[in-house]
Amino acid sequence: MYETAAALATARWPFAEFRETDWLRDLTADDGLTGFMPPALPDAAWVLHSMYEHELGPSGMSFGEYHRATLMGEHDIIPGLDPADVLDGFPGELPGPRWRRLRWSELARRIGDPTVPEGRFPCHTSFPAIKSGSWPAGIQAPSEGHLGRADWNRLVDVLTEHSPQGADTPCLAYYSPLLHGADFDPRVRSGTLADAKVLYDHPGENHWSPSNLWSRDRSWILCTDYDLWATKVAGPAPLVEALLGDTEIEAVRLPWAT
Repeated sequence: MYETAAALATARWPFAEFRETDWLRDLTADDGLTGFMPPALPDAAWVLHSMYEHELGPSGMSFGEYHRATLMGEHDIIPGLDPADVLDGFPGELPGPRWRRLRWSELARRIGDPTVPEGRFPCHTSFPAIKSGSWPAGIQAPSEGHLGRADWNRLVDVLTEHSPQGADTPCLAYYSPLLHGADFDPRVRSGTLADAKVLYDHPGENHWSPSNLWSRDRSWILCTDYDLWATKVAGPAPLVEALLGDTEIEAVRLPWAT
């Protein structure tokens, strides 16, 4: 299936001129190194990237400790928790059948933290009760710098529902040069919302979701900053309200980051 999607993405999302980002440079007064972070247009919401929890729940062992134990050749480190489920998964993807979506609000209530600490962006400093470097082995942290496939697909659906041209909406996608490692080359691609889901499988983009996706009429824009655990969506109020009320993705307003 992914091979077919990759071929379709290659055909439907050709390169566009980099000058297509000029308006974003003016709008954000930024160079887009980690993504162009837009202001509210006129409203905005943050889609929190998915995290997942194993049915065993979190153990007293951190991900780092679990990883080191596997490297030492230890077996049955946490009974019932397969190393492949913990170490081989792709961030933002459901690791396996014994895992479930864990919402930020649920984890926040459990450990006594705010869903997003006031004045901060959603990132590795979220959930301060979980000390840096000690994320539990039984919880897959949110993906940093890209949306998981399920969140990306649902976000495309919501954007389609709230764009006047629907699936035919012409779009542009910008990829930060940081997404390509040593290949320090920012990229812009053009396509339509009808083909946005397969963009996730573009072989030239290493399964990264775009740093920015926007409609050619500039009525909405999303930004997935390279360093963050959430994607900002700026656009009209009905679009933002739809995201906040959606039951599949988890979205919040951050008054200090609109």
